This record gives sequence, structure tokens and C-alpha cells, in this order.
Amino acid sequence: MTFLDLARRRYSVRAYRPDPVPDDALAIVQEAARVAPTAANRQPFRVIVVHTAGREAELRRIYDREWFVQAPIVLCVCAVRDEAWRRTMYDGRSHADVDAAIVMDHMTLAAADIGLGTCWIAAFDPAAAREVLGVPPEGEPMLFSPLGYPVEGDAASDRHLQRRPLGELIRYERW
Repeated sequence: MTFLDLARRRYSVRAYRPDPVPDDALAIVQEAARVAPTAANRQPFRVIVVHTAGREAELRRIYDREWFVQAPIVLCVCAVRDEAWRRTMYDGRSHADVDAAIVMDHMTLAAADIGLGTCWIAAFDPAAAREVLGVPPEGEPMLFSPLGYPVEGDAASDRHLQRRPLGELIRYERW
């Protein structure tokens, strides 16, 4: 399979089977996070792996959707802003957010490559996430995703959503 095939196959899963994620599969997803490119290779992130069994109610405080806790695992990518590269010569902009996004993207693609489903979640309660997961002040919860095997025929997924044509998205030389 080519990278483009993989990118096209990956979709936001919103229905998960309860089957456990094998340790070797989880290790592949974790390795994808570790090798993800980050600004100046600072790796200003931490990934929290949460097993959902018995924690459904508290996890739903973070993101209140039933399917969020259907999967056996939820992943949380946290930024560590003090470790992030900053564009100091110009505007001081931190790339912690970008790095966290790259890490999540690598994990979602690695998961899809081995038959696991994910769903990128940014619309969560950050205070609840910090409390439930015990995130210290130096960490900032940025992104979540369930991790598990998708239910076949998941009608709630966006697998079949149309994408905008390239002509609307790509510009050459100037905006």
C-alpha cells in the first residue's frame, strides 16, 4: 500500500468493537509518535495511554460521547510548551501545537495501517482532561483519540465524506 492509499483509507471512526488492542499493535502506534518529526526535534509532547474499562464515566467528563469510551484505549497527546521550539528571531511563536498535531497524525496513520481505528478529537473539556488524567502544570492536553477496532459498516463515520477539489485548496506562487 502506498502512503496515499493509507491516507485515503484512514477515517474518523465513531463505533468501536470491544476487542482488546494487542500490546504489539499499541507499540507500533507509540513508535509512530516517537519518530514523528517535531520542530528542532525537541519532542515537546507526552502521550497518555488510557485503558477505558472501568473509567468510562470519568472519561466522558472529558468528551461526552458514548463512542469515545467504546474503544479499549483512549490516547491523549499533551504539549510541553517549555520544551517546544520557538521562532524567536521573529515573533516568538511556539510550535508545541504543531508538534502535537504531527504526533497525533502519525499515530492515527500508523493505527490505520494495522487495521485500528481512531478519531481525532479537539473539542474536549481541558480542565476535566487535566484533572482526570493528572496532567501537571507543565503539560497541556491538546488532542484525544479512541484507539480500537472499528465496527464494520459504521454509519456514523465520515469515511464517505467528499473532499473538496484540489483547485479549491492549492495555490501556486501567491494566495
